Amino acid sequence: MFNNSLTRFLRNFRDDTQAAVTLEFVLVMPFLFWAFMATYVFFDGYRQSNVNLKAAYSISDVISRETNAINEDYIDSMLKVLTLMTRSTSPTSLRVSVIRWDQDEDRYFVEWSATRNRDTKLDDENIGTISSRLPVMPDNDRVILVETTNTFVPLFNVGMSNKVLENFVFTRPRFAPQVVWES
Repeated sequence: MFNNSLTRFLRNFRDDTQAAVTLEFVLVMPFLFWAFMATYVFFDGYRQSNVNLKAAYSISDVISRETNAINEDYIDSMLKVLTLMTRSTSPTSLRVSVIRWDQDEDRYFVEWSATRNRDTKLDDENIGTISSRLPVMPDNDRVILVETTNTFVPLFNVGMSNKVLENFVFTRPRFAPQVVWES
């Protein structure tokens, strides 16, 4: 008898098409709200990543067109450009290096490197750590390497942690055979 009444109750519950809209709203709204917030956070993360990459390419392009010597003030202004373009609330870092390939020695050499808000400059000792990421180049050719770092901090806690956004962009000098450092 108990089993029959339970089965009948469950069948009636399943077949009942009258609903309380308020109850359904209360049940579904938290999931909908979370989905909207998560969509916003993920879109914002992709947007920030794209903006950072465009800023790195822009800085690389500006430096590649330079015919005068680069100095400390120039690198400071490139960091300001990076910060303005990304509009980031977290700190940004920048490393600009000019790298030369030597065919006889079968290795890359660092002509000069400058950093802002970053620990290590690139030099002949540590260039091996990134040499697999550098392009194939003709003998004594040079590239300008721009590395930027920024941290994306999600606006809402939807299960996504902070993401470090790193960019690695290289460009050949355009109007001069090399971009020189002012000594």
